[in-house]
Formats: sequence, C-alpha cells, structure tokens
Amino acid sequence: MHRYFPHTPEDITMMLGQCGLTELSQLYCDVPEELRLKAPYNLPPQMSETEVRRHFDRLGRKNMPSLTCFAGAGFYDHYSPAAALNLVGRSEFLTAYTPYQPEISQGTLQYIFEYQTMMSRLTGMEISNASMYDGATATAEAMMMAVAAGRKRRRVLVSATINPAYRRVIDTYAHYHGIEVVTVAQEDGVTSREDMERKLGEYNDIAGVIVAIPNFYGIIEDHSGLAEMVHARKALLIMTCVASDLASLKTPGEWGADIACGDAQSLGIPLSYGGPYLGFLCATKALMRKMPGRVVGATKDSEGRRCFVLTLQAREQHIRREKATSNICSNQGLMTLYVSIYMSLMGPEGLREVNERSHAAAKYLLDKMTADGRARLKYPDKPFLNEFVLETDYQVDTLIHAAIKKDNILPGVKLGEHEILMAATEMQTAEDIDRLARTARECN
Repeated sequence: MHRYFPHTPEDITMMLGQCGLTELSQLYCDVPEELRLKAPYNLPPQMSETEVRRHFDRLGRKNMPSLTCFAGAGFYDHYSPAAALNLVGRSEFLTAYTPYQPEISQGTLQYIFEYQTMMSRLTGMEISNASMYDGATATAEAMMMAVAAGRKRRRVLVSATINPAYRRVIDTYAHYHGIEVVTVAQEDGVTSREDMERKLGEYNDIAGVIVAIPNFYGIIEDHSGLAEMVHARKALLIMTCVASDLASLKTPGEWGADIACGDAQSLGIPLSYGGPYLGFLCATKALMRKMPGRVVGATKDSEGRRCFVLTLQAREQHIRREKATSNICSNQGLMTLYVSIYMSLMGPEGLREVNERSHAAAKYLLDKMTADGRARLKYPDKPFLNEFVLETDYQVDTLIHAAIKKDNILPGVKLGEHEILMAATEMQTAEDIDRLARTARECN
C-alpha cells in the first residue's frame, strides 16, 4: 500500500459495501468510457522538501510575467492596499469557517454587517446580503428572486448590453428552472427603449427586467423612466453594476431599481485568473425573504452590549439543504472581509478619487490611441467612465500579440477583428499608455 493512502483493501471493501457497490470503478459508471484514464498517473518520483521547493520554483519561472492590464469587461486592475492584503491573511480570518454557530462568531458577523451597510450605501438600496460567488451568479440569483417574487411569472427581459459572461450564466440558471429569457435589443451601444417598450407591452408574465450600469461597452446608459415602465407591468427592475463605479454614478436606488447586483472585484480585489472574486446582491426591504444567502443584523445581548446575529438565514444550504437556492461559502466571506477593509480605508472620497483618476487615464488612453486616425471611438456620442470600444483599421490580434511581446501589456478584450474593448484605471501610467500607443502606430 502506498504510504500516503491510509485505507487498506479491507477499509475500501467496507466503504463500498455501505454504498451497495463491489468495485471502485462502479463509482465512475456515469463517466463515458472514452473519457476515463486508462494509464497510471504521470506523477514524479517522491522528493524531499528541498527538491519539492526547487521543482515548483522551476514551474513558477515558466509563468508569463505580470502584464500591465488595459483589459476590463467586468474585471479591473485597481489598487489593492497592503493593509487589506495583510489583514485578510491573518490566521483568525483566513482559517475561519462560515458562521454556523453565530453566537461564537461575533468577529465574522461584525465584518459581514459592516460590509452589508457599506454596500447598501454604495448601491442606494435598503438591504444587502453577504455574499455571492461572482457578478454572473449574483445577477442570475437576482433573476431567480424576481421570479420568486412574481409567483407564476416566469419570463425575464434582459438587455443585450449586459456582460455576455453574465448572460450565459443567466441562460443556464433559466434553462433548469423553466424560465424564459427574452433579449431586449441594443441600438448604438445602448438598450433600445423602443424594443423595451414593445416587449413590456407584448408579454403579461414578465417577472423582471435586467439592465446594466455601466453596460458591457463601458457606456453609462440613461435609464430615466425605466423603473416606472417596469413597475407599471408589475415586474421588478434589476440593475447589474460595476461596484466601484457607483461611487460616482447615479445609484440603482436613485434609478428606482428593486435589485442591484454585480461583481465587487473592482473594490480592490486583485485580478487573479478569474477569482476568487465577490458577487454582491442588494435589494429593497420588501424582497428580503426572497434573497439568497444570509443577512446579519445588530442588536444587544442580555447585558446591554452590542452584538450581531444572523437575522436571516432560512435560505442557507445548511437549513434547506438540497432545496437551498445558493451555496454561500467561507471563501466568499473572506472576500467580503477584503472589500470591507478596502472600502473602510478608501472612504467615499477615496472611491470617488479612484473614479476620477480612472476617467482621466481613460481619456488620455483614448486620445493617444486615436491620434493617428487609424482608430476611432465606436460610440462617440455616449458617455463613459473608464472603459470604451475602439474600431481600428488594423487587426486587433496584431495589436494584442505585439503589445504582449514587445511591451508586456495586455491592451484590451477583442470584440471583433477590428474592435477592442479597452479600460484604464488609476494603476496605468502615462508612460504605459504612451508605450501602447507607439505599438499601435506600428500595426499594419
């Protein structure tokens, strides 16, 4: 028996018997035969600790160096304070589990409470949960809330201008819950008001309408009167947002939205190959019992001291088990703490300054990238904060490959052969932008 496999053949036989099986291979009967591994695992021979360290150092040196990032599309390279990174790494936070015994988890409950308070203020909504996996699942859960609130209504309108990654997750959730998703067309980079009005009038079973601020193209859409139109049809208005942008833009609450959702990665969480990030979900009080996850409240104990409780957790997986809507895990609690520390350190003024610097960098980037006339702003009459779409005379692939190889810069997200989505934050310098613009000028 291998030294790292503690189970004896007798142990394995006993465990299989408890499952009503006789062979380990029966555990994988649902995996198609052609997908099963037939050869032994390709594992290196055993190593000493020193050899293992050297081995991983060699592997690490194969990684691409960190790129200066002008890519956005929902995830942004914002400043991450050293204090946040240090505090989140403390053992009492890093190893803490989700508060199934809240009376002995006061520290965890407190930072969740503070997070909820700050997110409610940021979005202009009355309540916040804590927390979701990412912006895509948070938006899909918002759709599920609207359907639950609408009872027999099982149709949702979704603007074509929301993040395509979010839309794919929405479609997946909808498929397995019998929900019909109807796309509202875009016109010149924004939600078509004409198509929205037509579809609101066409269907009488709409549970919710999902729009974005800013939208996927970086455009700050004007949603004036939309809430009144949606509510007149007895549906809910859902706004999916870039969290940090709300410090400077009109909030979902001010637009009259019922639910605000999206990704909070922009609140200082470092870019990290897709995660872990943090989905946020805020709503009006009327929807509290339709909200997945937990809600923490503040109260006083029997001795009059301030304390924190799980005010709402009826939809948690440990209560409803397989009937729960969401699995809220410890990792997302850790990201909740990270965002709480970031917002506490930055404050409202700091968050607005981040947006001001990001907007200034984006304007400089736009000026430099369009200076030679071979690239143009695709939606020139639409306002943006720090992200925009360029149309180019040259191949976008040529720019991306040259910028990575020559300048160690990721210039943006390719939308088409001659279209690129670019974003700037307070992290990119004028020198970075100048280098990228020089490389663009050399593209054929």
